[in-house]
This record gives sequence, structure tokens and C-alpha cells, in this order.
Amino acid sequence: MSTTTQNRLESRLGGVTLEGEPHSLTAWFVVTLRMVMGGMMLFAGLGKYAFISGDGFNAAGYLANVDAASPVAGIYAAMAANPALMEVVNVTVPLTQVLIGIALIAGAFVRLAALGGAMQMTMFYLGGWEGEWLALFDSTLIYAVVFLAIGAFAAGRILGADRYIERIDVGGQALVERYPKLRYLLG
Repeated sequence: MSTTTQNRLESRLGGVTLEGEPHSLTAWFVVTLRMVMGGMMLFAGLGKYAFISGDGFNAAGYLANVDAASPVAGIYAAMAANPALMEVVNVTVPLTQVLIGIALIAGAFVRLAALGGAMQMTMFYLGGWEGEWLALFDSTLIYAVVFLAIGAFAAGRILGADRYIERIDVGGQALVERYPKLRYLLG
């Protein structure tokens, strides 16, 4: 059974105030969203490993064939032409996807994971840009915004490890009280 606790969402930015009251089921949907996005990233990353897919991941083909209308076409083509950099990219992309997925599913370091997911999706979005305004709102842009929302909701504090990590006692203080900047990574 859900209980209703009076919560408020409120923000002021640039002279504009937004206010609202979330539904009592909001916490369940935030956790579900975190888990689904975590699962998506985990399996996207795992699928890039040869022991799962049968083929090793190689981003060079994608990077070299980005549409010329994309604002990152030149950068991506230069990356694809650099074998040493491609080795780094080919390890980093699947590894970070797996780590982001695990972090979101566990609810640990959620804001850091959400930022990483949003950054990856933004890079995929820019790489997929073909110069058409009708394609402005494609799935990778939507995923980027969803990742940012997960971080903004501090989804790791709801049925997640961040709730406990933040409270770890360090010299008689909670971790985030002792090191307040960790709030940007946790939550």
C-alpha cells in the first residue's frame, strides 16, 4: 500500500518558478526508470563483448561513416583514423556502458552514472545527426534527457545503495556531510 507524504517539487531559475506535488507512486516510477535504463546500458555494453556477441566491438566503422551534415563528422572521422585512439574507444565504450548499467541497477553513484549515460547518448545523438530538423528528437536525445532526469531525481536514494553510501560514518559525520561535493556523484 502506498502512503501519501506531502512532498513538493519546486525550482526557481531565471525568474521562473516551477512548483508541483508528485503523486505517491512517483518513487516507484523513478526506481523503475532507473532500473530500465540501467538494464538497457548493461546489456548494450555486454553485447559489445566478443564472448557475448561473437564479434569484438569496433567503433571505427560508425565513426568513419558519420553523415557529413553532423557537427562532429570531422572529429569522429579523425578519431576513426587514429588506431591508438580507437583502441581506447573500443575498450571505453562497452566498459562504461556496463559500469553505468550496474551503477543504475544498484542505485550506486547514480548521478555520476546518469551523467555518463547522458554524455554517451549525446555523443551518439551528434554522430547520428543528418542535418534534418524533423529528426531533431530522436531516441538518443530522449535517452540523454532521461538520464539527466534520473540524476535530477536523485534516484539512487530511492531503493538504492546511494541512500546508504551517503550515510557512511567518516570521523563521526555522514560521508556527504564530511565531503559535500560527493552529493554531485551520489543520489
